[in-house]
Amino acid sequence: MSKKAALSELKRKLRGSVSTDPSDLYWKSFDSSKLLFPIDAVVRPKNEKEVGQLLKLANKHKVPVTPRGSGTCLIGCASSVHGGWVLDMSSWKKIRIDKVTGMAYVQPGAVIDKIQERAARLGWYYPPDPSSKRFCTIGGNIACNSGGMTGAKYGVTRDYIYALEGFLPSGDFVRWGADVRKYVSGYNMRDLWVGSEGTLGVVTSAILKLIPKPSCKWTFLAGFKSDIQGLDSSQALLKSKVIPAILEWLDTETVQCAERRTGKPIFRKLQPTPSVVLLELDGDKASIEADRKTVLTWAGKRALRYSETYDREKAEQLWQVRRQCSPAMYEMGNTKLNEDVVVPLRNQKALVRFVRQLKKDTGLAIPTFGHAADGNFHVNIMFNRGDKSEERIAKKGVMALMKKVVELGGAISGEHGIGLGKSVFLSVQHNKAEIAAMKAVKDALDPNSIMNPGKIFEPFEVWSKEPEKVQLPWDHK
Repeated sequence: MSKKAALSELKRKLRGSVSTDPSDLYWKSFDSSKLLFPIDAVVRPKNEKEVGQLLKLANKHKVPVTPRGSGTCLIGCASSVHGGWVLDMSSWKKIRIDKVTGMAYVQPGAVIDKIQERAARLGWYYPPDPSSKRFCTIGGNIACNSGGMTGAKYGVTRDYIYALEGFLPSGDFVRWGADVRKYVSGYNMRDLWVGSEGTLGVVTSAILKLIPKPSCKWTFLAGFKSDIQGLDSSQALLKSKVIPAILEWLDTETVQCAERRTGKPIFRKLQPTPSVVLLELDGDKASIEADRKTVLTWAGKRALRYSETYDREKAEQLWQVRRQCSPAMYEMGNTKLNEDVVVPLRNQKALVRFVRQLKKDTGLAIPTFGHAADGNFHVNIMFNRGDKSEERIAKKGVMALMKKVVELGGAISGEHGIGLGKSVFLSVQHNKAEIAAMKAVKDALDPNSIMNPGKIFEPFEVWSKEPEKVQLPWDHK
């Protein structure tokens, strides 16, 4: 059957849920990577029955299906590289909190910020905290096993999933787990779906774990003489058994970006530009006070300057250095390769020294910042798309970075996933046997390869494709 005939059958069976409007097709044909691939239809199912019908049809006619929420993924996880039909779950937004068990029953289109707000009203807390939380959906977070700044203390998305419901590529309904705290029954298919980037099935609902909401927060910003001193000091703090909810490290180049954008120095009369450590403690007031004394003693011995506050409005002012650094980087080039690499804590300094040398070797700006308590760094290789020389240098530089990360015992992605953007580097991270085992799982669950095909296993050079020149609601720039 032709694609046209398959689409006609889809329209007949899912009346009113299928759109072929040109504007709809355009805006759902790319995610935050802005890599556009033409699609034939956008499907917004009204219920689970329609999800199953869609997948049965797609599987029968071998039509690619790309599930998506808001589309905030930076590396092309929700870009339909092989075209076909987009399964838009962004309108599935229901949230229900059980105030006794601390479980959240959510649909995949529920926005993370809304889940956190609803939980907080009842004294509960959902810790995973991606920077795009005002826009990104739980379905996408599950697909990529998203993390965020609170990962070292609280963990990532996988740590907060009790159960998932959804459909296999065949259109058959499945439920992995239940709303119980203990569950051992066969293979752990739930965790296999988490982080699979929508290549193994479609999530239609999830049961999340919540924890008691911390009653208090304290925010602290410190400046250090050099990047290495900032990292060293972060490690020294962790050795004291203080585990901040957030511990962010910014290199001097990143801080310079933020200062230029705001027109304000982070610390007045402090030259040259310092490396910065930004941390936040949470919990009850007594425990925070005990840790606060340790932090102040630590800072008094190591930091050039520091600021602290319990006040949330003043804390937001301290957070501006972190919020402004990313958009300001575009002054250094019109294109950014944002690589969310992660290394063991013992090798953080080795990675930073390597990035410093990479800057010299490439002549490119590479501002770097990240989560110092879990070794997850955002290495931003800046270059000007259209400048063939810079494109070649950036490509060579990012490959060298990935090889170094793996050499240091790390991973090519800490929280973004593989998608299209990291697919070129999969063989750097995994040997042939490992990749073959993953492909075997994919082939077993999706023999016709209809679920989000072209991701993870098919190398794609994102720098070779011109992105769409559009402004998305969550864009920094």
